[in-house]
Amino acid sequence: MPEHKQPRFVALVNRAQRVMQRWIEGRPEAWEGASAAQAGLLFLLSAREDAAIGEIAQALDVAPAAVTNLSKRMQAAGLVERVADAHDARLTRLRLSEAGREASRQATAALAQLNARLTQGFTREELAVVARWLEQATRL
Repeated sequence: MPEHKQPRFVALVNRAQRVMQRWIEGRPEAWEGASAAQAGLLFLLSAREDAAIGEIAQALDVAPAAVTNLSKRMQAAGLVERVADAHDARLTRLRLSEAGREASRQATAALAQLNARLTQGFTREELAVVARWLEQATRL
């Protein structure tokens, strides 16, 4: 009888991420003028109106320069507004425009479909274990 092999978690997570990314990118209408890459910033600003670029970078685990560049493209697309901080001139804050709020609503609906497909056939307990494992992986 062959020895039971451990699942190749890194390979499985990488493959799953690529498949999900293709699914997301295959639905450009869901992002209302935003790229799939910009969706993360849309979601964050939906929850944290007027967040500072540094706070956003930390939350998204990217460099502040990446958020600056992304926000400039999103501002040009009419999805976000860049606002000077009222108390600290060194800080730039971002907020969603009305078009950005609509894009966020559409992206949320599209990802709800994906989440429904991903969770189909699993119990709440099983999903709780998967979520706990993925959260641990993000902390490594």
